[in-house]
Amino acid sequence: MNDGLIPRRYAKALLKFAHEKGQDARVYALMQSLGDCLASQPALGKSITNPFVNASDKANLLTIASGATAKDSVFADFIKLLIDNNRIDLMRHIALAYLEMYRKANNIFLVSITSAAPLADKDLARLKSVITSHVGSASVEYETAVDPDLIGGFVVKIDSERLDASIKNELKQLRLKLLSK
Repeated sequence: MNDGLIPRRYAKALLKFAHEKGQDARVYALMQSLGDCLASQPALGKSITNPFVNASDKANLLTIASGATAKDSVFADFIKLLIDNNRIDLMRHIALAYLEMYRKANNIFLVSITSAAPLADKDLARLKSVITSHVGSASVEYETAVDPDLIGGFVVKIDSERLDASIKNELKQLRLKLLSK
């Protein structure tokens, strides 16, 4: 089974259905919450893929993890569809595919900023303004992280673009340059 093709098809169908119902932005928010919860709670993902956990419990777990309410009928119907088709174990992959498709359809860039230490507010604001001017009129969602292994500086990822202004990268480049001589 291809874990990429099947989740993408379900995500595409969900995006189309949610758009028709005017709920695509709400489903996007639910999928973001669900994706974050699945990433931070590995036990949740194991429960969803466990064949000994019954389908209604899996649906309840996903509903709670996403923050869905009784008004989120599109999301509830989608969960029911996945259960009926025995595809509930692909929910994490479907959520990630949905997020990617929604961002592409709505011209939203996902920007990841990783620094060696937490950035000061003014530095972060300055970096965000440079990124905003780079992407133009597109919307931007930011994720920030701290990685002490960078030693200093930062790494910015904008979809498939990467700007590595870290000391770790500079040292690596210097080492390669010295070795090539």
